[in-house]
Amino acid sequence: MGSDCDSSFPSAWLDVIQTDPWDWWRSQMPITEKFAYFDHAAVGPLSQGAFDAMSNFLDQASRLGDTVWPTWAARNEKLRRDAAKLLNCAPREICLVPNTSTGINIVAEGWPWQAGDSVVIPDGEFPSNLFPWMNQQSRGVDVRIVPRHEGEVRIGDLMEAADQSTRMIAVSWVGYASGFRLDIADLVARAHQRGIMVFLDAIQGLGMFPLDLERVPVDFLAADGHKWLLGPEGAGIAMIRGEHLSKIRVGNVGWGSVKNSYNYNEPKLELRDEAARFEAGSANMVGLGGLSASLEMFLAVRQCHGDQAIGDRVVSLATRLDGLLRDLGVQTSLAADPENRSGIVNFSVAGAEPAAIRSRGLEQDVVLSCRGSGVRASIHAYNNEDDLQRLVAVVRSFC
Repeated sequence: MGSDCDSSFPSAWLDVIQTDPWDWWRSQMPITEKFAYFDHAAVGPLSQGAFDAMSNFLDQASRLGDTVWPTWAARNEKLRRDAAKLLNCAPREICLVPNTSTGINIVAEGWPWQAGDSVVIPDGEFPSNLFPWMNQQSRGVDVRIVPRHEGEVRIGDLMEAADQSTRMIAVSWVGYASGFRLDIADLVARAHQRGIMVFLDAIQGLGMFPLDLERVPVDFLAADGHKWLLGPEGAGIAMIRGEHLSKIRVGNVGWGSVKNSYNYNEPKLELRDEAARFEAGSANMVGLGGLSASLEMFLAVRQCHGDQAIGDRVVSLATRLDGLLRDLGVQTSLAADPENRSGIVNFSVAGAEPAAIRSRGLEQDVVLSCRGSGVRASIHAYNNEDDLQRLVAVVRSFC
């Protein structure tokens, strides 16, 4: 993407985004009127764009019914194209899903496993990227769990656990508790060199950090839109690389899976040639419309300031918070290498229970989570110095 704003975005956005994208983004987040919100790794607040799109859908659905259904369907296709633009892949490789778990299960359940095959997973994965693979043990698949090192996933350890039986390495881009960001390019290169595919649970990284699937050919990917992408729950995307489409069995087949979806009188089970073959039935129109509107913000900032801008901003804020907390004598777990950092900072205060810190934060309109053995602050691009200082004030009260 270039550095000049594209006229396809709303004209009211462009001048402001070019001048100060982060203040502009903050103006699109109603949550900032009250809260210093640091819980994006759990459930992100809706952007104003998502709220408006969903409100508009409800208004149309109540007053106009399905007379505007083609407009809703077109919005879904725009989301598909925008998701493909975000990932630099083909729209035909994008599947619209209700959640990350669905995207993972499409592959875990659909892959033609043979008894004795194996899949490698890091320890400490969120259950969404564990249970679908464990469920294949009944088909004779060996699930190999590789230990982390103080939250860090070491690619060498993953590769050492793999052998000739390994068909898949399934990893999270960013650890949900530690915030450790994996070098996906290195993993994919080393896995593919040995004929092993890579599944990426991207929910904690998508939108925050660039991923060029033409340059880094991840085989499969899934992410819900309700965290960092600032959309509603129940709306997400999956990516199935085109060369693998025919390898994945479509286990959930419906009218939306086939080529002539609207030929109800003479239905034929001829699967679509796109990842949309996994979209069996009616879509979550209201949710996907909200996600589509929210995703436009990410693309606009990237178009104006480059693909790295959002990630650089988030890592800068996380590093700043890490320093402020360390100045208080607080123990943090931010990765030593900035390339492995994300928007997540996990910390603990000696003698203070994580739940007590979270509760006091809520009393002061500072929103945090308890994850792992500490408190998790998950920082977005629209957060600012004032937000950080409000969080630090909460922590200082325990020091």
